[in-house]
Amino acid sequence: MFTGIVEELGEVVELARGAGAWRLTVKAGRVLEASEPGASLAVNGVCLTVVERGGGSLAFDLGPETLRVSTLGELVAGDQVNLERPLRLGAPVGGHLLLGHADGVGTVAAAVREGDTVRMRIAVPDPCLERHLIPRGSVAVDGVSLTVAEVTRGSFEVMVIPHTLAVTTLGARGVGARVNLEMDVIGKYLFRFLETSPYLKPEDAR
Repeated sequence: MFTGIVEELGEVVELARGAGAWRLTVKAGRVLEASEPGASLAVNGVCLTVVERGGGSLAFDLGPETLRVSTLGELVAGDQVNLERPLRLGAPVGGHLLLGHADGVGTVAAAVREGDTVRMRIAVPDPCLERHLIPRGSVAVDGVSLTVAEVTRGSFEVMVIPHTLAVTTLGARGVGARVNLEMDVIGKYLFRFLETSPYLKPEDAR
């Protein structure tokens, strides 16, 4: 599990077709510690398994499902990515609990400066994702834990503070940028329970 508190920005070295999968290689620093082959790491909010480490970089294999539900297949050499190691038991949860399983992709529809902060509106084309959003609830955008400021039909807004703009990729995300979304896991389980409960009518879960 992760918390959506980005530890550092990595740099994409290469995304290339390998034997049966795409291989993503990322230059890193701080997160190299405890990231041996077999370890997990969140890259732009997507939990990946380290398959190779060396020369100050980490390599990951991307399967078809990862490519389908995330933006990782769109990365090119030189792109920056948010990196976070898994949560350790007993460590503070600075953001909110994340699985690193991207639910889908949103698109930045607006990014408006309000003083030192940015009000970012993200379009959510999938109604199945939109239903998990609530005002003042949590959402992860490219692996960054954020609070939902407002929910409108087909989109939601977040306020991105100066620190987050400086230490994550969100500071460079302009209108049209595609971002990975992970909805709050508690909300997803609750909605699934309401959908499948034998004690409730289907319309009660809507």
